[in-house]
Amino acid sequence: MSNETKRDVFDELLKMYRNSMALTHEEPVILDNDGYDVFGKIEKSYAAALPDDLPTIPLAVSEEIKGSHDSLSLRDELESVDSTSDDFSVVDYIENSESVFAEAWCRGLWIVKETGEVTGYDKQ
Repeated sequence: MSNETKRDVFDELLKMYRNSMALTHEEPVILDNDGYDVFGKIEKSYAAALPDDLPTIPLAVSEEIKGSHDSLSLRDELESVDSTSDDFSVVDYIENSESVFAEAWCRGLWIVKETGEVTGYDKQ
């Protein structure tokens, strides 16, 4: 397994392209119709883009995270969810998908299964 990140691959691709343009004596900067560096814009968009591999969780579990994150640690949530939650589907999901739940909790960003919406505990 490589230690290379997706960002490393993207940066290497841009570098290779710019180097190939320089070898052909072309201008290594391509401007759009408004005079902005196309690759600079792409780099900024890539840096701001959401990760490809966000966990997907049910809406009820999303609401559980949003409601508990500020007052409980992940450990406390995992230990107490069965005694504090009124929704058995939440308890069942967390018990059977603990690693996905923990990833959503720790990342603070996930996809809601029913809506496809990207949300997190800081997005109300």
